[in-house]
Amino acid sequence: MANNKDKLKVIPLGGLGEVGKNITVFEYKNDIIVVDTGTSFPDEEMYGIDLVIPDLTYLIKNKSRVKGIVLTHGHEDHIGSLPYLLKEVNAPVYATRLTLGLVELKLIEHNLLDVSDLRIIKAGDKINLGQFNIEFMNVNHSIADSVALAIRCGDILVVHTSDFKIDFTPIDGKQTDLHRFSELGKEGVTLLLADSTNVERPGYTVSESIVGETFLELFRGVESRIIVATFASNIHRVQQIINAAAHYNRKVVVSGRSMVNVVSVSSELGYLKIPKGTLIDINDIKKYSDDQIVIITTGSQGEPMSGLSRMSVSEHRKLQISKGDLVIISATPIPGNEKTVSQVINQLFELGANVIYEKLAEVHVSGHACQEELKLIHSLIKPKYFLPVHGEYRMLMQHSQLAEKLGMAKENIFVAEIGSVLELDNDTAKISGRVPAGQTLVDGLGVGDVGSIVLRDRRHLSQDGLFIVVVSFDSEKGKVVSGPDVISRGFVYVRESGNLIEEAKSVVRDALQSCEEKQITDWATIKSTIRDSLREFLYEKTKRKPMILPIIMDV
Repeated sequence: MANNKDKLKVIPLGGLGEVGKNITVFEYKNDIIVVDTGTSFPDEEMYGIDLVIPDLTYLIKNKSRVKGIVLTHGHEDHIGSLPYLLKEVNAPVYATRLTLGLVELKLIEHNLLDVSDLRIIKAGDKINLGQFNIEFMNVNHSIADSVALAIRCGDILVVHTSDFKIDFTPIDGKQTDLHRFSELGKEGVTLLLADSTNVERPGYTVSESIVGETFLELFRGVESRIIVATFASNIHRVQQIINAAAHYNRKVVVSGRSMVNVVSVSSELGYLKIPKGTLIDINDIKKYSDDQIVIITTGSQGEPMSGLSRMSVSEHRKLQISKGDLVIISATPIPGNEKTVSQVINQLFELGANVIYEKLAEVHVSGHACQEELKLIHSLIKPKYFLPVHGEYRMLMQHSQLAEKLGMAKENIFVAEIGSVLELDNDTAKISGRVPAGQTLVDGLGVGDVGSIVLRDRRHLSQDGLFIVVVSFDSEKGKVVSGPDVISRGFVYVRESGNLIEEAKSVVRDALQSCEEKQITDWATIKSTIRDSLREFLYEKTKRKPMILPIIMDV
């Protein structure tokens, strides 16, 4: 048996018990590598939050040991938090050309491009990072240039599928490297980490090429403009939209900042093939008739500031929905986004557009493996231990049960949480402890300065509003000089609630009178007395509990 110091530690800091925020730490002897650095969407309760990134405390504490950061593909849930990590940890970044092209856009925004060490790899390459040897293997996904990893350290071999599916007719002709997976299985895989996103779906994931056929069918005979919303990073999808547009001699307009950036980068790097003369500037759209135009835009998830969302409320500077426009939403709502997507669809119909979405036509296919594909990967790799990743808790459980049905011993399957330390060698494996893990909230330029208390206050304000009481106080005499004055925001409208406001002022006067009689001059006690008296009064009158903010000014 290997010495304890020679055991591999696998530490997921995100992506377990959640969809998104994927990041996994591999630690062997004194060396660390990081696989992916993603973000996730803020949920409805995170008022004002722009991004959710992993808690990077453990990596920052051990930054001198980090030998490299390896990215599997260019989706936000795998690269989005990289700038925040690179601000704290100086390590080379390894990824395919397209992934690094998308990373560069992010680093430019954070003024980090010139100080970052970016290194291009491709499927089939092998690199050494300290004690680790990493091999890259091609896999199909909803973005080009995606790779799985074979990670070797000592006599331990780990396979990390990352996000993948098995597509026998991929748009770029590059299939998931099942042959290499099979060879690794014969070599003997110690641990498998596999994508759990679609484990609840039986059968196989449909090929991306099916969507191209649907576009050709939907575009046929249309005399109006065609507007297609999809993920900016789904370059294969964008390619098929362009192909369908070119087939019907239509010009293509690209709308939305992220879509413009991704199309620019992917075409420059050769991942997107655009026939000459097909792409036109958005300002030239009026030079062509409606039946000559296809618009590719962001907003498939109903994001408020996206191109399609702006069009749906007639706030887009360059593009307005016209009656009869064909709008195709080529995506499935991410869990939690269903309501906003539905709202956008309703608004588009109200403006007179004809809207096609996934329930009406095969305009989207997943980039993640379904049950039969997962069974195939498990059967080819035949791992000794298994750690399901990339999914909510129920998905991880379903994946563990699938592995059991394929004959894996239950004690060799680890349904872990973020921060869990899986310690293993070829003889034993166990959860041996925890490291700091969770989420860090990004609000504007602030990273981590909004915590649970601030969110609680924002939630309180959103639900019950704010009630401010202003009093001028002579601290030497211990008497009120003027006031109380009342300001209400999000609670009641002062002009229409005069009686309530006057009664509230009277309650405050009584509370202040009580403090004077008791010779209380401590401001904290006075504020607490005002707050308690008002809270009880307002709840009795309105059955609401606004945030009460007493302000005492010393004169």
